[in-house]
Parts: sequence; structure tokens; C-alpha cells
Amino acid sequence: MVDLVSQYEKIQPQVQSEINSVLANAQFINGPAVHEFQADLEKYLGVKHVIPCANGTDALQIAMMALGLKPGDEVITPSYTYIATTEVMGLLRLKPVFVDCDPKTFNVSPAAIRKAITAKTKAIVPVHLYGQSCDMDEIMKIAKEYSLFVIEDNAQAIGCDYHSADGSVRKTGTIGDFGCTSFFPSKNLGCYGDGGAICTNDDDLASKARMVANHGQSKRYYHDVVGCNSRLDTIQAAVLKIKLAHLDEYIDERRKAADYYDKSFAMESKLTTPFRDPSNKHVFHQYTLQLTDDVDRDALVAFLGEHDVPAMIYYPVPAHKQKMFATLETECGDLTTTDWLTTRVFSLPMHTELTEEQLAFICNKVKEFLNR
Repeated sequence: MVDLVSQYEKIQPQVQSEINSVLANAQFINGPAVHEFQADLEKYLGVKHVIPCANGTDALQIAMMALGLKPGDEVITPSYTYIATTEVMGLLRLKPVFVDCDPKTFNVSPAAIRKAITAKTKAIVPVHLYGQSCDMDEIMKIAKEYSLFVIEDNAQAIGCDYHSADGSVRKTGTIGDFGCTSFFPSKNLGCYGDGGAICTNDDDLASKARMVANHGQSKRYYHDVVGCNSRLDTIQAAVLKIKLAHLDEYIDERRKAADYYDKSFAMESKLTTPFRDPSNKHVFHQYTLQLTDDVDRDALVAFLGEHDVPAMIYYPVPAHKQKMFATLETECGDLTTTDWLTTRVFSLPMHTELTEEQLAFICNKVKEFLNR
């Protein structure tokens, strides 16, 4: 699904030089590369504050803690997402309110968000799934109307431009109160281990998030709030600093691969290619297709595997059906679209190193199965 080896080979001299520099000065925690990457990412995103942390899941938890969310507070979120989005709500004893997604974009439905709001609702967590932005204009309008916090889960869409109706263009993850991202190796901007970051334009929230991420302290050995220990180590920051300079190039390569897939599958009636909002450029963390009801998805995935074509199902079990929530208080709206999508979608390889030969082989095998 991802060719990290070939990608690494292109930047190997830079990466080795940076890692050797970290090893030589032995500042493995909070070394110079961490601050340099932080500054570079703030400039790239056009955001005032980036708080690096250990991983994307921690980023979400830190954001919720910094906002002062308390047990029993309701947080509206899509069920159609990776479990980390809602797992942290369980850890903090918040009440996830699962709402449905849009059948075209797979992103959370603003109309479903509005219907789910109660007197106990404190926040909305939209997920920019697969690399495409949610309808942030409408979500921010709802949040303002009901005085709700917005935490963007931007783990799959870093680098995505969101074009607002007012003509402004902002990066996803910089629009809500907080934006949270992951630098897991397979992400569009991935390190060589775990890593994450929190983004905000609010000075006070940035200060609180830094405290939470650093044992609840703003001054060494003086702990003002209950926090955690979540840091991006210097070696990972050194890698990310190099790869950030290539992020737009990586996104362009992903879009080229998506263009090839789109064109190849244009006449296939048994599948639907990803919807692409022309005003908000998809960055294609995943290339996810929908199959018609008459296609045996499991058989297709098995057939592709027999021909050395990896295919994945993101995600076969939505959050609201996970066993982990059986003992926790949750709320579910109408999740018809979510339940349908989990039985009908599959994803093909999507990364920066795909060649035309590989793409042609993948597409031909998919079409061979669909038309046999």
C-alpha cells in the first residue's frame, strides 16, 4: 500500500546527515531539530502555534484536555473513522455522539451534526477522511451558533487547502480551535516512528496544550494541571524537517496516481471513484472506491492479493459497533450511510512512488475481476 523504501532512497543523504547530527550532539529530547521543524510547520500551515507531541492519538487527547472537557460532556464525531478519534473520548470518559457521514465525500455530515446537538454538547470533532476536507464553513457556523469547540482530526489530510465561501484559503487543521495530526510513517507527512502535533491560532489554548503535553507544567517541577508526557523526539523531528520540504511534491505525486485511477475506472459501472471537490484539493492519503451491491468485496480483495496487489478496507467496523464502547456511554444518530459504506468500500495502493506500469497492472486486475 505504501513504498517507504523507495521514498527514503531519494532523500537518504539528507536523512543520514540529519540523524548523524542528532547523534553527535546527543540532544535526543527537545533538541534543535524539534524547534526547527515546529517553526517550519507553523510557516507551512500558516498557523501561530504548533505543539509537537508523541503521536496523533496523544494530539487528540491533549487538545481535549486543554479545552477542559469533563466526564459526561458530549462530543459529536463521525463513526466512520479510525478508532483513535473516539478512543481518547473513552479514555477521558467523555460521551461520544456518533453521527453519519456524507455518501460522496465520506466526511461527517453537517446536517447530522446539527441534529445531534443537545444542552450537553461541548465539542465537534470533524475528521478530514482519506485526505479530503470536511465542509468547514458549515461546521464552524454551527459551532459558533451553539458555542461549541471544534477539534479537527487532520491526520489524513495535512497539506490540504480549504477554500472558504469568503474567498480565503486555509490549510485543514488550522480552522477550528485545535487541529491534530499524526506523523505515522504511512501518512502523507510521515516520520520513521511515531509522531504527532497539535495546531492552534489561540495563544491561551497553545499555552494550555503545551502544559498538558509536558506533565502539566509551565515551569519545571511546578505542575499546575494533570497532564501527560508526550514529546516528539529529536530524530523524528529531523526526519520530518526534511520531508516537510517535499510535502507538496508528495501530494502532487499522489494526485497524479489518483488521476490515473480515475481515468482508468471512468467507464466501470460497478464502482465509483472518489468524489473530488474542485474547490478543496484532495491530498489522497487513501484512494478509496465504492462498489455496487452485486460485487463480492472480499472475493475482489482476495483476487487482488493472489496477484500481489495489496488492497485494504478502511474501515470494516465503524466506531459505534466496536466492543470497546459496550461499557461506555455513547449516543448514536441515524448511521445508515456509515453502515453501508463499511460494507462497500476498498482502497488501492496510494503513495508517492507508484509508476505507470504499476498503476496499469493494478487497474487491469481490478477490471479483470469486475468483468469476468
